[in-house]
Amino acid sequence: MLDTVDFWYHPVQLVSNLFYDFRHDLNQGEKHVDLATLLGFLIAWSLIIATIALGAAASTFINTPSFMIVIGGTFAVVMMRFTLKQFIGSMKTATKAFLHKSEDPTEIITSVVQLAGIARKEGLLALERQEVQNPALALGIRMLVDGHEPAVVRKALNTEMNETVNRHSIGQQIFQQIGDAAPAMGMIGTLVGLVQMLSNMSDPKSIGPAMAIALLTTLYGAMIANMFALPLADKLALRSNEELMNKSIIIESVMGIQEGQNPKVLEELLKNYLPASKRDAEAPAPAEA
Repeated sequence: MLDTVDFWYHPVQLVSNLFYDFRHDLNQGEKHVDLATLLGFLIAWSLIIATIALGAAASTFINTPSFMIVIGGTFAVVMMRFTLKQFIGSMKTATKAFLHKSEDPTEIITSVVQLAGIARKEGLLALERQEVQNPALALGIRMLVDGHEPAVVRKALNTEMNETVNRHSIGQQIFQQIGDAAPAMGMIGTLVGLVQMLSNMSDPKSIGPAMAIALLTTLYGAMIANMFALPLADKLALRSNEELMNKSIIIESVMGIQEGQNPKVLEELLKNYLPASKRDAEAPAPAEA
């Protein structure tokens, strides 16, 4: 027989770790608020809520059974498709849409060029004394200092990058599934309401209010999908692409440092990862005749 304490221990521990990490990042100032996501979220919901509040009967938009069907049903259906750890972990991944560690690829390139210059002048062992903030870059530098073969270094960095992409991918999939399931659960709730309404047609005056309540589940499902889950999934995909580009830059940087490439040549190679506008902005202005 399953012990009740054991049953609840792991989910509670995962949620506790989630809020601890979230609070720690805020206190340490490691992450910054994404104003586009926050403002878009607040404006979208404020417009809907204000429109409802200005209506004649705002209280009709609040129905507990409809909430239970849409919210509870959506989360239950999505949990069936993933493990409990993945589902709860996706909540932490979702914070990347609102809070993110701003890491400009141009700053990574600048740091790499400095490290490449030190390695070219003083050797790879001199990099051991350098402080590197980026965890992936720090891993690569440690492996260079330890004298690992290029194939081993590339494999380790690629593995780290792939695992990061996989974690982000699961978070995106979960919110995409929430966006797909919420309207479906809303439609199911509406059908349930219609069946209940049609089964009791003795009082014609109750048909209108009953129809309104039945349609609420469709509204709830559409709002959850289009004003929460799907935008978060798209923003997480954007964050994942940004991080993938940064890690690709780091892999090429570490391999270039190990090969002893000229820092200027390495810088030009890495700038190919940047948009043309950023490459042109950093290019020196031509001398006047």
